[in-house]
Amino acid sequence: MNPCLLLLLCLLLPLTARSDEGEPSFFLDKQRGWFWRETTPDTSIEQTPSPPQTEEKISSNPNPPSEPPRPPEYLSAEWFRKNLEHYKDAAIDNPTEKNVAAYYYLQRVMMDKAQKFATVAQRVVMSDPRLDENNRRPLATFASNAANQMATQANEQAMSTISKQAGLLFFFRSDCHFCEAQAPLLTVLEQRFGFKIYPVSLDGKPMPSGFYKQFRSDTGQAKALGVMSTPALFLMKPPNEILPIAQGVVSLDDLTSRVLLSAKNAGWISDRLFSTARGVTDSTFLIPEAGTLTEPVMNDPGRLVEALRAQPVLP
Repeated sequence: MNPCLLLLLCLLLPLTARSDEGEPSFFLDKQRGWFWRETTPDTSIEQTPSPPQTEEKISSNPNPPSEPPRPPEYLSAEWFRKNLEHYKDAAIDNPTEKNVAAYYYLQRVMMDKAQKFATVAQRVVMSDPRLDENNRRPLATFASNAANQMATQANEQAMSTISKQAGLLFFFRSDCHFCEAQAPLLTVLEQRFGFKIYPVSLDGKPMPSGFYKQFRSDTGQAKALGVMSTPALFLMKPPNEILPIAQGVVSLDDLTSRVLLSAKNAGWISDRLFSTARGVTDSTFLIPEAGTLTEPVMNDPGRLVEALRAQPVLP
């Protein structure tokens, strides 16, 4: 046999036969194509069988969703808050007789419910002095005028009482225009109530207007008291009580109110005198103590009213 033919047969035999692993050669499996990096499955790893499927469905959420909240009852206050605007918008966008009438009828229902509430509220307030604002501040004109006169007298008394215990520390600068405007109001407190004013110049210079020519220069007091702007006012009571009143110019009424409030908080005047100076005839407050109202009480209107009525009235 021709040696060349014999060599060709030797080369073709391995391609037409199956491999040692039992896989067909390319010529016998040519439909699959040619794969340069074909991998063979690894039979050494044991495959774990999948668990059998059951008809029972197990929920993955241990806490199933709660029921959706119920919509508010028709024509209730909550329903009106959520839906009345929709009816109005519909009447405006499509003003047919039915849409407009529907909106106005619903509005009438809401107004009648409000009127019914107001009638019952008036009866409740009239029968309970704790709820009647007229018991704290008269509403009638003649009584209100009388309360104002009493407030003026109490104001004079309270300010005079404070002026005998404390004076006003007044920080200013020579180039501060607001200090110039504040100074005349301080002289009113001096002449009217007898307050002693202690002026302190931050720049060591007097005010151009000539107010408070006798002054002290700041030697660190302003920084210690946290003065950030002028005029700055502090209520000072010997030996070492100093209360902030204002930083920046304030009116005479506002200045008087701040002095009264600071003195009241410091205990220099009584709560009753402070309330009378404000024109309030009753200085008691209904403020429940912490922990006195429980959830069952809050969920029962009758028990809630009884519990609040039993609360001590604070001065």
